[in-house]
Amino acid sequence: MADASSTTDGRPWADLPRDLADHMRPHLDEVADDMIQEIQTRVSEYDRPGDGSYSGTLRLAVERVLHFFVDRVADPGHDSAPVADFFRAIGRGEAGEGRSLDAMQTAMRVGGMVAWRRLTEGADVLHVSPRTLGAVGEVLMEFQDELAHAAAEGYSQARAAVAGEMQRRRKRLLDLLFADPPAAREAIADLAAAAHWPVPRTVAAVALGRPRDARQPAFPPDVLADLTRRTPSLIVPDPDGPGRAKLVDRALAGTLAVVGPTVPLMEAARSIQWARKTLCLVQRGVIEADDGPGGQSGVIRCVEHMSTLILFQDEGLITSLADLRLAPLAHLRPSQQDRLAETLLAWLQSGRNANEVAMRLHVHPQTVRYRLRQLEELFGDQLLDPDLRFDLEIVLRARALLAENAGERIVPSSHAAVGDSGEVVTFHRN
Repeated sequence: MADASSTTDGRPWADLPRDLADHMRPHLDEVADDMIQEIQTRVSEYDRPGDGSYSGTLRLAVERVLHFFVDRVADPGHDSAPVADFFRAIGRGEAGEGRSLDAMQTAMRVGGMVAWRRLTEGADVLHVSPRTLGAVGEVLMEFQDELAHAAAEGYSQARAAVAGEMQRRRKRLLDLLFADPPAAREAIADLAAAAHWPVPRTVAAVALGRPRDARQPAFPPDVLADLTRRTPSLIVPDPDGPGRAKLVDRALAGTLAVVGPTVPLMEAARSIQWARKTLCLVQRGVIEADDGPGGQSGVIRCVEHMSTLILFQDEGLITSLADLRLAPLAHLRPSQQDRLAETLLAWLQSGRNANEVAMRLHVHPQTVRYRLRQLEELFGDQLLDPDLRFDLEIVLRARALLAENAGERIVPSSHAAVGDSGEVVTFHRN
């Protein structure tokens, strides 16, 4: 037979003599039998004596590979799309069955070994030169790589589709858990099973600030996450379990995140509501965040700021209470209001001890006494009433948080005045 011809395009298939295909075709059935027997002997996953359909699929695959190989030897430009599509389908099937590609790749190596053995055995009879035999070995390895690549591509496509569907189910589960009123327990259990999410007894919701860069946090697999929401959100199962707090902190490192209170599963909506409210207060500066490298970041827990959350649960109500209780300050200049409000709050917090107020404010005791006399003149008997003092401390705390952290101030309007009935005043923020 003719020796390998020279080639200028560098393709190894072009180095093979075309008539080699004619010598191969009569032996394809024998080679297929040898391949199947060797694969079933050496790869246990393919040895299924009682499964006729599986054996039939194996034979179909082997025969397709052999016939395509010979057709391509006869014509290097032979269309490879059908056999590549066939192996993509095999890869998708393996992924759908939940198997890896290890067994299939081993079977391909065993089949290639059998083919090479049969080729070398016939080389002397066909008077194949060492150069041609080397070219056959090269195209055989290249052919195996092409098929393995097609199978891996199909496998990856199927895995991505499964992962995408699983992610959609998990996002839908997050929607059900955050629904208010809550979804039916049975609906949540069914979707949790479909999403492969073990149903926990307790959860904590997490509200995330928008990241400064494109880096996405990596969460443990049992954490439900939807970063596409207007407020990116998570559900952490069993948040108070051993080591869970540290695990959450590590996963959220470098991200502004607020962890809501731990609640029973069916109350997840309440946890996310508090987490979102806290996040808003952090972003406004009312609650201070522990800044990490690169700017605003850090894990904040609602339970550590409950009193502040209560104060700002209804800001309109707090403003109305401030209008009422701080009315005696309405006619003063803003700077005077600030000094007297600060002094009054320190006096209430220190058990009405002037010396302690001086230490808190870092001013002379005589200055404190002067301010306290002003406050007595302005508020009169109100400072003797425990209920009114309680109201005053509430509004003064809210006022201080806004002024110190958020840069906002509650001040009387320029037309504020105490009316005859003692009610007055309209306050506004500036």
